[in-house]
Amino acid sequence: MKKALIVSLILFLFIRCKKEDAVAAQISKIETNVSVERFDRAFAKAKPNELGKLKTTFPYLFPNRIPDSAWIERMIDSNQLQLNTATNEKFGDFKSETNEIENLFQHLKYYDKTFSEPRVITLTNFVRYREKVVVTDTIVLIAIDNYLGEDYDLYAGIPKYIAQEMIPSQIVVDLAEAYSEKQIFQYRKKTFLDEMIYFGKQLYFKDVMIPFKSDAEKIGYTPQQLQFAKENEDMIWTQFVENEMLFSTESSLTARFIADAPFSKFQLELDAETPGRLGQYIGWQIVKAYMENNDIPFKDMLQKDAVEIFNESNYKPPK
Repeated sequence: MKKALIVSLILFLFIRCKKEDAVAAQISKIETNVSVERFDRAFAKAKPNELGKLKTTFPYLFPNRIPDSAWIERMIDSNQLQLNTATNEKFGDFKSETNEIENLFQHLKYYDKTFSEPRVITLTNFVRYREKVVVTDTIVLIAIDNYLGEDYDLYAGIPKYIAQEMIPSQIVVDLAEAYSEKQIFQYRKKTFLDEMIYFGKQLYFKDVMIPFKSDAEKIGYTPQQLQFAKENEDMIWTQFVENEMLFSTESSLTARFIADAPFSKFQLELDAETPGRLGQYIGWQIVKAYMENNDIPFKDMLQKDAVEIFNESNYKPPK
């Protein structure tokens, strides 16, 4: 009996791998037209008398409320000049980042037949790291001065747990997350479980749309932080269950386990060893279990109720 189960499992995994390979082959053949427009470079090279030309080419980047004099002052601002140099040196022709964006768009096209490539424009925004990317149906804006490397000197005042994600490899991850927010439906989040499943859906969306990125990159962990989460998954889950957190509406749980933070707050001695956002990590594992144990299209899962996903996931953390 045990031997038969093992054979069945191996056969199941083999069939699933073949199916995944076939999908990957189809996606790789999808044509995309991605041409990144480097507003950051155009602005860096422009003279004050060329501002009108820039405004004609990129009108949506010049709000009427900001006078031309402010843009001219920005052209000679010392911080802006430093960012011009840093972004040019860091990204060069932006080729590797463009290839990853193209790969993301291929996946978006495969799973959403209505998707068409938007204009992709790079710029700088004086390191407003809460506004790194903007995604609409027709335009994608990427503030590349937020991806110069965690040790970049202008990031000195930014908490390390945030700065560790301010690296070039996170650009496509942040874009995938922005697209996920446009496609995930979930009723108003009331419980801790609602929050966990919402971010679990986001991370699973990344699994599907950017499979070429590592799990650590998808969640914004270091490899060591991801290893901690994997090795302590059972302990984390036990804490959530035994302390009756899952269906709690206590808002502090979001700050302790969902929001960006240097560590998760179990109120135990080991807290300082933990990465933040462990509630997101467990939500991710629940959604993965749900997809493995249910025959449901990926996009349908994004619309499912959190409690339904949890109840039908048969989630059990590894011992």
